[in-house]
Amino acid sequence: MDIDAHNLDRVTQLCKRDIEANRLPAHIIATLDQREAIAGADYVICTIRQGRLEAFTLDIDIPLKYGVDQCVGDTICAGGIMYAQRSIPALLSMCKDIREVARPGAIFLNYSNPMAMNTWACNKYGKVKTIGLCHGVQGGHWQITRVIERWAKKEGLIDKDATLHRNEVHIVPAGINHQTWYIKVEWRGMDMLPRLLELFEDHPEYSQTEKVRIDVLRRLGYYSTESNGHLSEYLPWYRKRPDEIAQWIDLSSWINGETGGYLRVCTEGRNWFETDFPNWLKEDPPVIAPEHRSEEHGSYIIEGLETGRIYRGFFNVPNAGIITNLPQGCIVETPGYVDKTGINMQVVGALPIACAATCAASVRVQEMGMEAAVHGDVTLLKQAMLHDPLVGAVCNPEEVWQMTDEMLVAQAQWLPQYADEIPAARQRLEDAAKNGTRIKLREGWKGAARLEIKSVEEMAKDKEEARKSAAAADKGKMTQEAG
Repeated sequence: MDIDAHNLDRVTQLCKRDIEANRLPAHIIATLDQREAIAGADYVICTIRQGRLEAFTLDIDIPLKYGVDQCVGDTICAGGIMYAQRSIPALLSMCKDIREVARPGAIFLNYSNPMAMNTWACNKYGKVKTIGLCHGVQGGHWQITRVIERWAKKEGLIDKDATLHRNEVHIVPAGINHQTWYIKVEWRGMDMLPRLLELFEDHPEYSQTEKVRIDVLRRLGYYSTESNGHLSEYLPWYRKRPDEIAQWIDLSSWINGETGGYLRVCTEGRNWFETDFPNWLKEDPPVIAPEHRSEEHGSYIIEGLETGRIYRGFFNVPNAGIITNLPQGCIVETPGYVDKTGINMQVVGALPIACAATCAASVRVQEMGMEAAVHGDVTLLKQAMLHDPLVGAVCNPEEVWQMTDEMLVAQAQWLPQYADEIPAARQRLEDAAKNGTRIKLREGWKGAARLEIKSVEEMAKDKEEARKSAAAADKGKMTQEAG
C-alpha cells in the first residue's frame, strides 16, 4: 500500500517479477487505500517517510541556519523531533485502522524513524502492540566480530585465512534505539570488553571511520551500536563547533558523519531509481533462498510466531522493568526471543551509569517530542528542542524558539495537529522581522562537511557506483553477507 500511485505501481512490478521468477506461493494485492490494506491483517509492517524528501530537506536545512549541523536528522536532534511531529499522526491513523479492521491481536512492526518516538506513541496512544525494528545492533556486532577476528589471527588463535561469523561472538546489547550499548562481549569464553578499545584503535578502517564511536568507547567504556554520523548528532560534544567537526568524521561514506549525508544519498538514490527503473525491471530477478536471507528481524518474528521456531533478536519495546535505570514506559532496545508464546524480552537490569545518563537525556527529549506530536503542543515541542543535547549545545533559548516556529511554518502541510497554532507561529516570525528582534541566521551556510548532490547525468558516468549509492539509501538492506 502506498499513497502514491506511481511509486506503488513500480514497487508492485518488482515484487510480482521476483515472486513469479522464484515460483513463490505468494499473492500481491496493490492498493492506495490504507484501511483496505489493513483489513484482516495479522501483521502490519510500516516503512513510511512522512513528508518525503521535501520535508526531510527542511529538517536539515532550517537547523543549519541556526548552526545545528546534522548528518542524518531522523532520530532526535532538530530534524528527528520534527520528523516525529509528521510521522506520529500518520501512524496513529494506522493504529486506528488496525484496532478496527485488522485481525484481533494483530501486531504492528514499525521500521519508520524516529523509531523510539513512533513506537512509544503507537503503544501508548495507538493502543496497538507495536514492535520497533532496526538493524543497528547487527551492524555493530559485525564490526566487533571483525576486530576480534583480526586480533585472533595476530595472536595465532585462529588460522590466517579463517573468517568469524558474528554468531560466534556473544553480545548483550541494551539501551535505546541508536544509543544501544554492547554491555557484554564474549568470544570463546573470553571477556572481550577490556580489549575493545585497543582493537578498534588498531583497526586500519574503523580507526578512521568510527572516531566518535571509538572516543565514546574510550570515555564510557562501551561501544555503541550506531554509526559514527548518527551517534555524533545525539551527543553534545562532537558537532557543536564547526571547526572541530572534521576531526570526528570521515567522508568516505555518508554514514560516517557528512553534513546532510543521508539526505544526499536518499535524493541521489531516488533520482537514479526514477531514471534507471526500466533497467532494474529487465535485470535477472534475485534468487530468493535461505542462503540469501536478510538479517532484518521482521520475517523472523513472523516465522517464530507462526511456526514456533525460536528466533533471538533485538527489539524496541516499552520498558517494563527491562532496564531498571531508564524510565518505565520509554522505548528500550534489548535482546528478546520469539516463539509460539509471543515476543519475550530479556530483563537486563541496570545499564552502566554513564550509558544510562546518555540514554536518559535522549529519552526525555523523545518523551516531550512524542507528547507534543500527539497533542499538537507547541510549548512542549520547543521544550523538546531546548533539551536536545546537540541543539542545546549550539543554540540559546531564543534561537530554539525561533527555529521551531520556522520549522512549524515550513512544514505546515504535514502537521494537521498544529493547524490552530501555525498562524500564531507565522505571526511571531513576522513580528520579529518587523521589530528587528529576529535572530541573525547563518544564511547560506552549508555545514561543516556537506557534499553536493550529484545530478543524474553525473551519476550516469559511473552506473555501477550510482546503483551502489541508490542501495546505500536503503538503511534496511542488511544481508548475511554484510559486515
